[in-house]
Order: sequence, then C-alpha cells, then structure tokens
Amino acid sequence: MRSILLRHYGGETAAQVAESPRPVAGPGQVLVRVRAAGINALDWKVREGAVRDAFPLQLPAVLGIELAGVVEATGPGATRFQLGDRVMGPLGGLGAYADVVAVDEARLARTPAGLSDIDAAALPVAALAAWQSLNFLGPIQAGTRVLVHGAAGALGGFAVQFARQAGAFVVGTAAGDDLAYVRGLGAEQVIDYRSQRFEDLVADIDLVLAYVGGDVIDRSWQVMKRTGAMVGTSSPEILARTPQGRQGHWFVMQPDAALLERLAGDVARGVLRSRVGAVVGFDEIPAAIERIRVGAHGGKAVADFTR
Repeated sequence: MRSILLRHYGGETAAQVAESPRPVAGPGQVLVRVRAAGINALDWKVREGAVRDAFPLQLPAVLGIELAGVVEATGPGATRFQLGDRVMGPLGGLGAYADVVAVDEARLARTPAGLSDIDAAALPVAALAAWQSLNFLGPIQAGTRVLVHGAAGALGGFAVQFARQAGAFVVGTAAGDDLAYVRGLGAEQVIDYRSQRFEDLVADIDLVLAYVGGDVIDRSWQVMKRTGAMVGTSSPEILARTPQGRQGHWFVMQPDAALLERLAGDVARGVLRSRVGAVVGFDEIPAAIERIRVGAHGGKAVADFTR
C-alpha cells in the first residue's frame, strides 16, 4: 500500500511516497481505509527531528497523525464499529499517511452524516487540541481575558470559538484577509501581527494560547497578569523560556473520542466553523508539509487520498 515514509531525519525529500506492508488489526483495533488525512505542523517537526526527544521514533516510520475513512476490518475484541462505518480521529502517534491504518477503536469517533471526509480529516487534532489547551488549567470562565496567537489557523480558529462560547474576552493575532475571518469567529479584538505589536495594544491577559513559537512566547509575558498562564503547543521550549514565578505549560493533545464526536456534530450542524485552507493529493503530501514549515496558512491543509 502507499505510504509517506520517513527513513531519516531531514528536509522535504526525507519524507517520500513509498510502499509499505498492509497492516493487520490487532486486539481492540480496526482497519481503516483512509480517505483523507489532516496535514499538521508537527509533521515537519517530526521529519526534521526537532521533537525527537519528546517523540522518539524507530525509523523508518510512516508520517501523519489524524485521519478520516471507512472501517474495512475489525480485530479481536473490537465491537464499537461495523464494516463500512465512517470514522475519524487522531492516532495518538504516527501512521495516518497510508492507504490502510490499524487504529485502536477507542481513539475513533463516528463521522457525522453531514460531514465530508475532507472536512472530517481537518477536525481531530485541531478541535481536540483547541478545546483541551483552552481548558488545560480548568474550565474556562466567563470574563476570562484570552489571547490567541495564530487565531486564523485551524487550531486557533476553534480556540477563539470555544472561548467565546464560554463567555471569555478574546484577542486574536492574525494578518491580511484573516483579520476579518477571526473577527467573524467572535474575537472582540484582532491584531495584525505584521504591522502591529500586540504588547502595545493589550494588557491584563489571563491566558495566552501560544499556537506559534519564536519570540511571541517571550513577548507575551509582559501583557499577562502576574497570575496569568501561557499554554503552548508549538514546542516544549516554552518550559525553558518561562520566567521564574510565572506559569508556562507545554500541552500535548490527548485522543478523546466522545469529545471529538460532539465537536464534529457541532461542525456538521453549523454551530462551529471549520476552514479547510488547501486540499492536496496523496503524492503532494511531502510538498504540503514543507509549505506549512516555511509559512503560516489560514485554515487546515488536508490530503485527499481519492485524488
């Protein structure tokens, strides 16, 4: 079967289209015929070895961390799904960029009838990570002042909506045409990071969601309350860059099938907005991973395996 295989750490050419053995469903697993897979920033970080300490790999390894598809076979003891059921979910590891994937059935949610496979593949990591990072230190409260860095991305877009649903005051950073998009998601204040310095425009922030890295982390401490906290997803380096006496947390998303099913239902009903920014074919996945590395893009990139 086709796969996107990483044989060694490196640049764009380190991830290549290759042939891999077809898996067999183990106990509690199902085989999923993948129809679409989300493309994430973690892909290039894994590819280059930037997170090898946090995510050690035995190479070669198949890349990809989330998928949508159809159940093709069930393993011993797997009872949640039937053959032909449409499912979606994060793997909690690597391997989604392959025609067929063996997945623990507990990680998977049913794909709502009103959601295409492309739209379903865009949800698991972004929706779950946004919800969990927003509520990482406890349920978000009405009136909380939240600053979302990378508010136009798939992760940031969900975080803006979840925070507003909870009654928080939301500030988002974005640029260009994405400014209007973030306002449309409900952010009360949107800052153009290309022409404005957010530290000159906001203060008294209770929670910073650092969905981008770089100097944004260091610059954000000055806009936060002394009791405020920062939750970062881009790199564990946030822990080393947290000043003494301040709260800085590195967050890693955890699969949650029940929560994903609820959030996917909200997207299917139009309660939540999800934006797919680019759709590529299977053979284009390595190039799409590289495009994410070199620049931010609004919305989510998704690979359509049927192309």
